[in-house]
Amino acid sequence: MILHIDMDAFFASVEQLDNNDLKGKCVIVGGLSGRGVVSAASYEARKFGVHSAMPMYLAKQKCPDGVFLHPRMDRYAEISEKIMALLEEFSPLVEPVSIDEAYMDISGCERLHGDPETIGSAVKKKITETVSLGCSIGIAPNKFLAKIASDINKPDGLTIIMPEQALRFAESIPIGKVPGVGKATFKEFEQTGIKLLGDVKKYPAEMLIKRFGKYGYRLLELSSGSDDSPVVPFSRSKSISCETTLEKNTLDKIFLNKYLLAHAEDIGKQLRGKGLRAKTVVLKIKDADFRQSTRSITVKTPTHSSRAIYKEAATLLNSYELDKEVRLIGVGVSGLIPASVPVQINLFDEEKKKNGKWEKVDRTLDDIVKKFGKNVVGKAAK
Repeated sequence: MILHIDMDAFFASVEQLDNNDLKGKCVIVGGLSGRGVVSAASYEARKFGVHSAMPMYLAKQKCPDGVFLHPRMDRYAEISEKIMALLEEFSPLVEPVSIDEAYMDISGCERLHGDPETIGSAVKKKITETVSLGCSIGIAPNKFLAKIASDINKPDGLTIIMPEQALRFAESIPIGKVPGVGKATFKEFEQTGIKLLGDVKKYPAEMLIKRFGKYGYRLLELSSGSDDSPVVPFSRSKSISCETTLEKNTLDKIFLNKYLLAHAEDIGKQLRGKGLRAKTVVLKIKDADFRQSTRSITVKTPTHSSRAIYKEAATLLNSYELDKEVRLIGVGVSGLIPASVPVQINLFDEEKKKNGKWEKVDRTLDDIVKKFGKNVVGKAAK
């Protein structure tokens, strides 16, 4: 049996937890610029039709008296780490899939923790006691059904699908609830007469595959209540990125460099926190016509120095010809390796030695920020 644990309105709930004045109010967290989107909305705000991924301007129209807040990702990550750690007390097979949700395989844990319902209830109680937040849990024979089940009785729900119920439950799932079904695909299903997942069985496999490609195979599998996807306990990050959609489009590279510096700081901190170094730095640009471009450079010595990441990103931006105004700027790193892997430095390579010194500076700054707060100290652009 698999559990899918989904924190209820996570970002908004954390804000209400940290500020008693926000309890019971419409709290909406997300980008506050004209192009921002909602990251999370409290259940009070959802009554007005506000939901995640909604444009922020629309959320303000629907809920003008709401409290609109910028995300505090460091705080959310701090609580998320506590949640993931306590899940591992129940099973070694815990797969975080985002900052506020995870899968847990409890196969073989019955003798230690009881039946699935007992385990689910114990997990909910432990989360409440540890971080004072609510969650919804779905329990089922596989990941697909567990995820669907966790959404049924939100908030603070606990839904169990036993193996003998899997087929009938899968067939009754509205097709729009199936992961991978977007707006365009949903319209195709409507045209085909498929409203429930079980309806796909009315059509020949050849037709489904011809119309929906490999996803047709997947639909047939899911409609039978089957999903052999394993719970993968840990997956090391393959890349880390950070980006910003600007309030106004611009051609000003000096202005854009300020965002590169902030992104490099964020990425460097994440790398150091995860004990990783990066081999490749990537610049991402989206212009006013929504055309996306990327440029990358592989560094000679893997690094987690914020200064080094910024320097390479700035070089990429400087050499990039801006023929149209920029609406989004981002920085990413890839080719990640453990920081414990020794890095050889040529005695005559002054730049590499400087980066090594800056890594020490960055680690010191991390300690200062952790102790005294984010805005106590920072770096200049030059």
